[in-house]
Amino acid sequence: MAHPTVDQDRQRTAPSDAQDGDFQRLADPYRRELLAHCYRMLGSIHDAEDLVQETYLRAWRSYGRFEGRSSLRTWLYRIATNVCLTAIDQRGNRPMPSGLGAPSAEPEKPVVAAPEVPWLEPMPDTAMGGDAADPAAIVASRESMRLAFIAALQHLPPKQRVVLILRDVLKWKAAEVAELFDTSTAAVNSALQRARAQLEQIAPARDDVVEPADPEQRALLDRYAAAFENADMTALVELFKEDAVWEMPPFPEWFVGREHIVRLIAAQCDPEPGELRMVPTAANGQPAFAMYRRGEDGVHRPFQLQVLTLGPHGVERTSTFFDTTLFPVFGLPEALPAPA
Repeated sequence: MAHPTVDQDRQRTAPSDAQDGDFQRLADPYRRELLAHCYRMLGSIHDAEDLVQETYLRAWRSYGRFEGRSSLRTWLYRIATNVCLTAIDQRGNRPMPSGLGAPSAEPEKPVVAAPEVPWLEPMPDTAMGGDAADPAAIVASRESMRLAFIAALQHLPPKQRVVLILRDVLKWKAAEVAELFDTSTAAVNSALQRARAQLEQIAPARDDVVEPADPEQRALLDRYAAAFENADMTALVELFKEDAVWEMPPFPEWFVGREHIVRLIAAQCDPEPGELRMVPTAANGQPAFAMYRRGEDGVHRPFQLQVLTLGPHGVERTSTFFDTTLFPVFGLPEALPAPA
């Protein structure tokens, strides 16, 4: 599939020294929001970081010919979007296990990793864009970064995905998107309509999702961490909603129901008190925990990263990532000091 490119992307004329200084000063403030844009498109924080670098390299090479017919921000987004579309063509989509098949009903059966699948990755809140001085912008940014929304985007064809992101998330005008794709506004509106309809079928409702800001929810998260650290399966089962979901890339198996989830943890992990330690963090605008597991030498090292979705009746979903290369991306330590 061939995607349109921006004329400036093809240029390879480096800017002068003065222009180089201007470019760095003017373009750097958009780096974080471009990272969020590339992440929404690709579903990978590692890929997003690489593609932002590629975007800035292309923009720097082209800056000497930038004529200012659009804002610098719009120009950078056009370059980043084209870079992302090429990457999607080459790398494909990044699913979650729940998007690939039916849930497993055998939590005691050994699970087998599928490392060949390019799984979806979480993104640390510290890397998210948005105007920290604008509460509305913060809420909008969090909503458009939730893990379920990013996973749902992966089901959309690339053109519908970018149209929906540019129109509904970034609030571009239909004419601006049409210019990017060298097409008509009617074609853009049609693609947006199809994308919204498909997203409505696969994206979860947001009405019942609870933010972890109030003391009651903070207490629930504290109890959740303590249940793992104390290996208390009785306490853990009470914290999940009856039909909670547990998925854990790179393992394609996923489970529904708190009884299945706790049986899975007991059978596959079989922790003892003190073996696991939980460090709170945040990902995709949601509460998260970095889990460390004690080795034979007594040192707790990275084991998994859990991203939680909270509802009014407990934990509704836990997305557990076993990719420990995510720990440094989240600014997490390589090992934990011995507890006092």
